[in-house]
Amino acid sequence: MKRGLIPFVSASLLAFSASAASAFEVKSPDLVSGKPMAEKFVYNSFGCKGENVSPALEWSDPPTGTKSFAVLVHDPDAPTGGAGFWHWLVIDIPASARGLPEGAGSADGKKLPAGAKQLDTDFGDAGYGGPCPPPGHGAHRYNFTVYALPVEKLDLPANARTAIVGFTVNGKALAKATLTATYGR
Repeated sequence: MKRGLIPFVSASLLAFSASAASAFEVKSPDLVSGKPMAEKFVYNSFGCKGENVSPALEWSDPPTGTKSFAVLVHDPDAPTGGAGFWHWLVIDIPASARGLPEGAGSADGKKLPAGAKQLDTDFGDAGYGGPCPPPGHGAHRYNFTVYALPVEKLDLPANARTAIVGFTVNGKALAKATLTATYGR
């Protein structure tokens, strides 16, 4: 190998490492990946006694071309015959947003960025619905996924079914970042 080529290869590898390190990701000051969620974020019905507060989410380094975000929260372990259970669906989050504050999933949506919309969950209402798996069913996984989208607004009706929302968001996504927390009772 020529002497002049070694610095070039080293610089190229460093540049690649720096760009790989800045990939689209989601974090939360309220959740730890792979760990149980606090009772504050648990649903308050069906025998669960949480506060049903949505956790704060923060994301960074969305891909070029991102014009909006969506946040979908899904429990793939729910005993629904394979469909899982949708706990929160937020669409049309402006591209300038880099997170949602704790409590943004309240039914009134007052803490959401302007223009963002919450759609009905599998609980039947718009807004965040925390975990509440069946007793003795073991710990379920709750996937908090942020999607970077190439459109400012999704053309979805207010009463769109959760499967249609998931299908549309996944089909349009430029990238997605997921944080998975758990909860069992």
